[in-house]
Amino acid sequence: MSTLTRREFVTLAAAVPLAALAQKAGRMYFCMNEVSSANVDFRAAMEGYGRAGVTHVELFFQPLSAFVMKESPAVARRVLGDAGLTPVSMASAGGIVEPTATRAASVETWKARLDLARNLGVQRYVVPILGTQKYTEADYKAAVDNLRDAGEIATSFGITAQIEFTRTSTLAASLRTALKLVREADHPSVRVMIDTFHFWAGPSKFEELEELRDSEVIHVHFEDVPREPIGELLEQRHRVFPGDGIAPLRRILDVLKRKKYAGALSVEMMDPTIQSMDPYQAAVKARRSVERLLS
Repeated sequence: MSTLTRREFVTLAAAVPLAALAQKAGRMYFCMNEVSSANVDFRAAMEGYGRAGVTHVELFFQPLSAFVMKESPAVARRVLGDAGLTPVSMASAGGIVEPTATRAASVETWKARLDLARNLGVQRYVVPILGTQKYTEADYKAAVDNLRDAGEIATSFGITAQIEFTRTSTLAASLRTALKLVREADHPSVRVMIDTFHFWAGPSKFEELEELRDSEVIHVHFEDVPREPIGELLEQRHRVFPGDGIAPLRRILDVLKRKKYAGALSVEMMDPTIQSMDPYQAAVKARRSVERLLS
């Protein structure tokens, strides 16, 4: 178990209330995404985050479900409470937006995950658009219908679906396309989110942020894009901590602030080395990187 130096303890203890105060004041705040500790036991990850002064977490279904199968949702909720963590979101469920023959099975899987999210008090669920086939205009109309259906399903669980565009998708790789789909669906339980890695490493243009309406973005995954490898070779595992890459994160934050975004900056790292490291150390690094950019 890692121990804190006196300086680290004083610094973290003083900052513990910052996320809660920021949320109450309608500002952006740091959130630790459990994907960043995907190879660590759920309890160990949550306890590590708590010791690092983290107050908000985005849950990742795979390690959480493994823990719940051995224990129960009630025990998982108690672990979160003991660590001082508020779960603001859960990830993820693919195959919900794309018009495919297997969508019905994906929806049934998602319903089970929504039920677990509800039992843990989570009110938002990430729905990424991952499809990479060749799509037609009719497929986009079907995707809008699927979004409305997803909204009805999410509503039945008291949850909002957060639609995530992904840089490699051939259905929705950009913010502009995601906005078009969500706006056409026009469902109160279907909202758009931004992942800064997908945004800056994909086909989105910075100017697309200006197309946002006030408070339209409901959630943000917050990571940086490395200088190397070149963009065409980038993979999810290449994400780096905020401030360690080339994405104009301060400019992005400035626009989001102007567009009245008030919510989590959820650090979602997918480097297997990070995903296996001490969750306390990962959380300290992630938290410091975000708070540096927010200062």
